[in-house]
Amino acid sequence: MIDEIGMNDRILHVESIQKQFGNVMAVNRLSFDIHAGEIFALLGPNGAGKTTTVRMLLGIIKPDSGTISYTMGNSDKNWPRPANLGYLPEDRGLYRNVPVLNTLTYMGVLRGLERREAYRRSEWWLKRVDLADRANDKLETLSKGNQQKVQFISAILHQPAFAILDEPFSGLDPLNQEFFIGIIRELQDQGTTVLLCAHQMDLVERLANRVLLMNRGREVLSGTIAQIKERSTTATKVVITATGKADLSVIERSPIVLSVQRKSDSDIICYLKKGEPLDQFLTDVAAALKIVAIHTEMVSLHEIFIRTVGEDTAGESAP
Repeated sequence: MIDEIGMNDRILHVESIQKQFGNVMAVNRLSFDIHAGEIFALLGPNGAGKTTTVRMLLGIIKPDSGTISYTMGNSDKNWPRPANLGYLPEDRGLYRNVPVLNTLTYMGVLRGLERREAYRRSEWWLKRVDLADRANDKLETLSKGNQQKVQFISAILHQPAFAILDEPFSGLDPLNQEFFIGIIRELQDQGTTVLLCAHQMDLVERLANRVLLMNRGREVLSGTIAQIKERSTTATKVVITATGKADLSVIERSPIVLSVQRKSDSDIICYLKKGEPLDQFLTDVAAALKIVAIHTEMVSLHEIFIRTVGEDTAGESAP
């Protein structure tokens, strides 16, 4: 059920939504808020329930129970309307055999723009993403990355108040990923609230104000990036650069070492018990390796994602 409430800067309130398909509980009593102007990341492995959640937010399907409530300050009773909402689906959803410029203009009109304005904005955006010379080409003739650019433009052409971006970096090379990061930040600066679903944890870590990690349809971790790292980091991460053949068994025998990973031929990552003195560890390392450099790093969101989902899944599977 979607209704409207007014509460400070909160534009979306999700309360205990649940959705089941046959014997599969796709979303299990999930609750969260999204506030105006933030980038909120909804994360999880394949099959976690993210797509089902997004479809419920869009009204494509209804939750079996729970509520989804939208508000825009002074209680716009028709919100979210097409003019207020932008949606970039994970799967391609545009006309493949229609010229790109015509498609974008049509999508802009559907979202409330006058045709002339929709055409003007479409031309401007195609120029910005280096596709002006492909404006009259059919979408199916473009590469996967360029199709993603067109799909992205169609989602934000009308400057929505709330944009749901599902895997926006799909098919993009590193340069275009950086370009899209800049555009998403621009949207936020202009007042657009963004719900981001992505598997590139390093990019999410750079963009998101808050994160909700799902597994098996329910929340397993949420908060700001700083809060998540503080709560989830149970080890000190030390990166060692060394020359020559390294005997990792010497390091692994240290009583404060939790695990050791070889990152490359020269780089070794050690996870140490948090808060333990490092003097004996450093002595052992110096005896075993020809050290070129050594430094500590914060545990990344990617590492937290892998460990949290792995532990949660293992717990679900345990007898």
